[in-house]
Amino acid sequence: NCVNIRAMKIAGLQKLTLLDYPGKTAATVFTPGCNFRCPFCQNIDLVLPATQKDLPLLSEEDFFSFLNKRKGLLDGICITGGEPTLQPDLTQFCQQIKDQGFLVKLDTNGSRPEILERLLSLGCLDYVAMDIKNSPSRYAETCGGIDCLSRVRDSAALLMDGTVDYEFRTTVCAPLHTPRDMEELGR
Repeated sequence: NCVNIRAMKIAGLQKLTLLDYPGKTAATVFTPGCNFRCPFCQNIDLVLPATQKDLPLLSEEDFFSFLNKRKGLLDGICITGGEPTLQPDLTQFCQQIKDQGFLVKLDTNGSRPEILERLLSLGCLDYVAMDIKNSPSRYAETCGGIDCLSRVRDSAALLMDGTVDYEFRTTVCAPLHTPRDMEELGR
């Protein structure tokens, strides 16, 4: 009997969302951990190590049991965080969801293009929502000092190749975002 000790970490489950996956009924899986420290983070309990340790984790077995009961009711699963691409078993997890007949949407900050590329090349994703944190000149400042702009650009280029449906989105928060920043971001 083998035990998978590298199981996907699931720190939360929203059993139904009509908003997170455009045009689809879905459930949302929340993963802990993030490599950014955005001051406007809406899921801060999932990001900071001090608060992560208090989060009850849902087992993969319980998640897939839930998923089996939702066949015919849900179109897909949204995987968000934190930053899901930090999870070592993300590829396997996405493939298991696809094998169950569900669509997979990934929310990402785009900082790990190699993971995104692998997921896309294996057909594990149907939709990606990537956060664009700010204009290039203020990117590191907005991410908590993380220099990641070239990696984010690589991820954006992967998505713009058209393998899957995608959206770019930005949380606007004064004073971190000015009209000039938004104009620069758009270019």
